[in-house]
Order: sequence, then structure tokens, then C-alpha cells
Amino acid sequence: MTISEFPPVSDADEDGLLAFGGDLEVESLLLAYRNGIFPWPIDTSVLAWFSPPQRALLFLHEFHSSRSLRKEARDPVWSYSLNSHFDQVIELCAKAKNRKNQRGTWITPQLVAAYKELFRAGYAFCAESYYNGVLVGGIYGTCIDGKYAGESMFYLKANASKLALLFLVEELKSKGIAWIDFQVLNPFTESLGAREVGRDEFLTLLRNK
Repeated sequence: MTISEFPPVSDADEDGLLAFGGDLEVESLLLAYRNGIFPWPIDTSVLAWFSPPQRALLFLHEFHSSRSLRKEARDPVWSYSLNSHFDQVIELCAKAKNRKNQRGTWITPQLVAAYKELFRAGYAFCAESYYNGVLVGGIYGTCIDGKYAGESMFYLKANASKLALLFLVEELKSKGIAWIDFQVLNPFTESLGAREVGRDEFLTLLRNK
């Protein structure tokens, strides 16, 4: 049954845990994201919903990319696309072993199926990088009401996920998008220029048209 209401985000605990249970229907996910909430399964059997007190945002004008990465991005062996292989990207993100500072097991089969449906409904996205025409990197996330959230990345070749993100950032800038929600700050997202903002500030940004 589709979720009709979440508890107030102010009820979340110090780690951002807000609620357990519910479903991953498209309308439930839309309700969550529009209220600054996202699913983060604790394991394959427990669906949890979070709204952290601090949110990791990448303001696109603060995005950090090295000169060497930008140079590599122009090498003709690389090519890029948006939303061409969403199913493959999310499946490869779920299988990725090279996570170190990223969440891993939270991408359950149920979540994969749910975000595929969200994509087909027009509310999810992916950016892909190809080396000599072969898909080797990507990022997927949500795009709801012009607000973008990055969920996970994968790479099969060094720098492939970073190049996909670089391509995505430039595409979003061209559309007038100001920021990407990375949800939780970690050393990798921080190295890109992401920084934390308080929940109230995030909600204000989220609701700003």
C-alpha cells in the first residue's frame, strides 16, 4: 500500500532515522524525496527511512575536478550519455565492490526494482561513461521537481565514475540546476566539493521553486 504520510522530519533521531516499514512504490518514493526523506534499507528485510540532521550537498559552482581529469574527459576514447542504460547502471552499482567510503549493501533487489520503476515514471536518471564504446562507469539518482539526488556510482575502469559525474555536472549546469543532494557526506563526496547544510536549510532549498 502506498505511503500516505511520513512522520515530521523533526522526529528523526540523531542519525537521521525517521521510520521503518512501508513500501517502495513510485508515489511513496516521490512523497519521501519531496519531504527530504530517502530510503536506506538496513538489510534485505528491514526498510528504513532517513532524514539526516546534516545533508551533503554539492553546489555545482563549487564542484572540484582536477585539470588532469578534465583533460582525460576530452580524450576521444571516452564518450558519455544520459539515461541510455539505467537498468545496467543501477545493477552495476548494486554489484560494485570498489566502494571503500560508499554505502554498499543498501542497494537491495527490492530497491533496484523500485528505482527502475521510478525511472520509467520519469523521476530517476543516470549518467554513463564509455571507454571505446563499452560502458565502464556511471551514476544514478533521482530527478524530482527539478531537484537532483545522487544515489550511487560504479566504475570498471579508473576514473570512469568521476568522468560520468563530470559529464552530469556540466549537463545540469546547462539546465540551470544549482546543486546535487548526496545525502550523507563522506571523504569521496567531500573531495568533489560537497559540504553539509542543516536540515532546515536543505528543506528550504528543496521547496524553493
